[in-house]
Amino acid sequence: MRTVEEVKRDIEAVKEIVSEIKALSWKHGFGGEIVAPLVNFILQNPQNYPDGYRSVALWLYGGGKNVFLQDANSLVLKTDQLVDILRYLKETFLTVERITTYARAKTVSKKTVEELQDLYHAGLSRIHIGLESGYDPLLQYVKKGVTPQEHIDAGKKVKESGISLSEYVILGLGGKGMWREHAIETAKVLNQINPDFIRVRTLKVLKVMPLYQKIEKGEFILLGDDEIVVEEKLLIENLEGIASTFASDHILNLLEEVEGKLPEEKEKMLAVIDRYLSLSPEEKMNFRLGRRAGVYRSLEDLSDPELRSQVEKALKKIELEKLGGIEKVLSELMESFI
Repeated sequence: MRTVEEVKRDIEAVKEIVSEIKALSWKHGFGGEIVAPLVNFILQNPQNYPDGYRSVALWLYGGGKNVFLQDANSLVLKTDQLVDILRYLKETFLTVERITTYARAKTVSKKTVEELQDLYHAGLSRIHIGLESGYDPLLQYVKKGVTPQEHIDAGKKVKESGISLSEYVILGLGGKGMWREHAIETAKVLNQINPDFIRVRTLKVLKVMPLYQKIEKGEFILLGDDEIVVEEKLLIENLEGIASTFASDHILNLLEEVEGKLPEEKEKMLAVIDRYLSLSPEEKMNFRLGRRAGVYRSLEDLSDPELRSQVEKALKKIELEKLGGIEKVLSELMESFI
């Protein structure tokens, strides 16, 4: 737990760096403006401008409008302390328009709506909560430490306060044993919360994770890419009566283009999934590798002869050098993104 004064010193340190960068802008003849040549100069001279300078330079170049409170569950702070930090942040940087943070549903549920409103008026714009799943046995299985009802209560409080809410769902978390319940029950919870954003992330299990040991023992069986896409389809089909933006903004997600506003773009998203599922096994394999290797961004890229040929060559190389170990290669590519 960090003190308010310590966080304020961080804010002041950023302010000092901002002043130095603007002075550098004047020195180089840019009139105090944060322009691309100045940012490139800072990025290309790490010996003189360490990480902090480079991060602030990029932030200023982007307008200096958004701030994310690091790290993790910031709402564990007492409300008056966080209000103090938020106000100080906005007073120090007048360009800031949006302040965002992560929070646990368990923590949010302990706050009153009035406390959350105080945070909203002090400048907190959005809260990101890891729902992960709405299926209680699965939440218990992964030791999430929260129930579906606590997720619902916390989400509703955030919405009532005026703060924008983003809920995260982990595709594939139910494995082969609970995938259907995971999709349906998660949709039920989301329908009751009606968050501003529903963001999906695809499960990738690393060796350091406790779940890996369960996989090794055969207690948990991972879903394949195609099965996860079917699960995602079931989730979207069961989202009803909400006005949320469904976002697939992460490289681990196979179908990045499954995005849209609910309910009006629901059929469009399902059509993307159906298009993938209708591909031949060869086309699916091509797309999976192309997507994981960063060659493809959407299914439409399959129609690009040059890109498709590039992936086909990679597939043949893998088959020759890895003895057909395409799944191993795909797994390693996904692991590299974490």
